[in-house]
Amino acid sequence: QVQLVESGGGLVQAGGSVRLSCVASGRTFSIYHMGWFRQAPGKEREFVAAVSWSGGRRYYGDSVKGRFTISRDNAKSTVYLQMNSLKPEDTALYYCAATREPGTWAQSGVYDHWGQGTQVTVSS
Repeated sequence: QVQLVESGGGLVQAGGSVRLSCVASGRTFSIYHMGWFRQAPGKEREFVAAVSWSGGRRYYGDSVKGRFTISRDNAKSTVYLQMNSLKPEDTALYYCAATREPGTWAQSGVYDHWGQGTQVTVSS
């Protein structure tokens, strides 16, 4: 089992930046591929970004490409989501998740472990 705890959310103005962190504990962090998802009220959970266990492969949802960057530090058991040029439509609860499944990381169903989420609110 791996436990995930997100932090870094808050209230930010449109055009601003926020960096989210997700710290893992329990099993060896480096064996997991990591993803970020978000869910706004009344909407389905949306894929944001994913990174392979080594950090060598990264994937992004279309709505965040060019604005968000996912990274990881295996020595710190932490995955990050740098969010720039934020828009009001980025307002959501952001979750990190872990999986050992290869590929298809945009699908929430392949992730076995989830954090509790951190709220990001972007004001216009």
